[in-house]
Amino acid sequence: MITISVQHKPMFETRSDAYVFLVEENFTFSKELEHFSEHYFSQLRAMMQAREFTGKALTTLVVPVSLENRTAYLMFVGLGKNEAHHYELELLRRVAGQMIRMGEANKVSSLALHMPSATWFGSTVQELAKQLAVTMHMASYHFDLFFTEASSKLSRDMTVTLLAPEHEHEAITTGITQGGWIAESINAARTWVDMPPSMLHPEEFATFAREIAKKHNLKITVFNEQQINEMGMGGLAGVSRGSDRDAQFIVTEYRTVKKDAPTLAFVGKGITFDSGGLSIKPANYMEDMKEDMAGAAAVIASMDALAKLKPEVNIIALTPICENLPSGKATKPGDILRFYNGKTAEVRNTDAEGRLILADALSYAVQHYQPDFIIDLATLTGACAHALGPFYSGMMSKHDDMVKKVEHASERSGDRVWRLPFHDDYKVAIKSAVADICNIGNPAYKAGSITAGFFLSNFVGDTPWVHLDIAGTAFDVPDMPYYRKGSATGVGVRLLIELAMHWQK
Repeated sequence: MITISVQHKPMFETRSDAYVFLVEENFTFSKELEHFSEHYFSQLRAMMQAREFTGKALTTLVVPVSLENRTAYLMFVGLGKNEAHHYELELLRRVAGQMIRMGEANKVSSLALHMPSATWFGSTVQELAKQLAVTMHMASYHFDLFFTEASSKLSRDMTVTLLAPEHEHEAITTGITQGGWIAESINAARTWVDMPPSMLHPEEFATFAREIAKKHNLKITVFNEQQINEMGMGGLAGVSRGSDRDAQFIVTEYRTVKKDAPTLAFVGKGITFDSGGLSIKPANYMEDMKEDMAGAAAVIASMDALAKLKPEVNIIALTPICENLPSGKATKPGDILRFYNGKTAEVRNTDAEGRLILADALSYAVQHYQPDFIIDLATLTGACAHALGPFYSGMMSKHDDMVKKVEHASERSGDRVWRLPFHDDYKVAIKSAVADICNIGNPAYKAGSITAGFFLSNFVGDTPWVHLDIAGTAFDVPDMPYYRKGSATGVGVRLLIELAMHWQK
């Protein structure tokens, strides 16, 4: 657990296990660094030269020193060159993650650092404090619920003291608080994704949503499988048919006090385990399929933070939840399903199931809420993961103004997106000879992510809509110091919150 506070003492008067310096490439010693060097480690410059530490981006150096009869550490993280007097916010996030990793590696309980310059990052002090708080909390996340050996757990609590002038303390404190709320939602989503699929089934997922709604007095409606069938949600019911767990369709509503506010619909795919159904996956493609509900996790978890942050928009969160398993009752290749809006689809591959459950949720959002904008998040296609790798989610839309809003939220939040072509040339790929559309694209057209997006486009009507394929970014993202190997990322939570909070800007 990370606890973050702010104070205005000089660093050398602050008692801490470690003192962190964020330095530019080819930096000169500050007065405080000169103080540490003069009083506690006179060979600091020589060590830096011997280790060839010059402050290149994300390089690190840890120096143990003796302070007042105790051992402490000087920790350095490089920011790289600052020739244009501007750094990207993503660099700050990675530096913050690196800092927490250094603290963990050296088993320290407290860190102290100066707030970096907001102008360097083209930001405000409050925003910078928020970004630091979000990222440090994210970096501290460790899914350790099932370790029985204490040595396998990262149980050490850590306090972080930000040093800044007193006139900045109010803004920094606000940023720390908001960042904590956002990170709590991110890490909740990560916990749900990391949970074993037999322990987080659709009904359990609905319980988490109810708890969030109750905490914030949000309106929530949870439809069970019988109601889903009665409403004509053939996609969600069809995918769930092979499981003995009831499907759930969860609708959570946040309403702003502002009159005539726009309404945003957030839709998240929630397959709590995806075996592929009768079109069963190979074993090595199935072992991490507990993460196939990452879109729903992001949507539900973001409502917790948004209820505290209170954006001036209405938000409808819609999450279809079920398992995709093979059985004698399961949907078969060749079956035809009818969706909430009346359209039909031929199911040629039961492993293309995410689009089937999203179809019902999108149709429901359009019919019942007439939103000004819809965004859906789904671990939808391996094709997207192969196309973009683990660092960008694929974005598809025909609405350029909405794309710009999402891109802006992406840049500010750190949940990066990359727009894929979405031209009608691809539409023919999902034609069916026996139904309105087919749930997989004709292999002659390839582009599996884009053809899946065109499938979904049949269920949004004229509503401005953006589809995000998070298949590559939801789990086990490498080389990011604020994520952990083999674990969930919480992708989408930051983006959705940023989008809602700055919708009118």
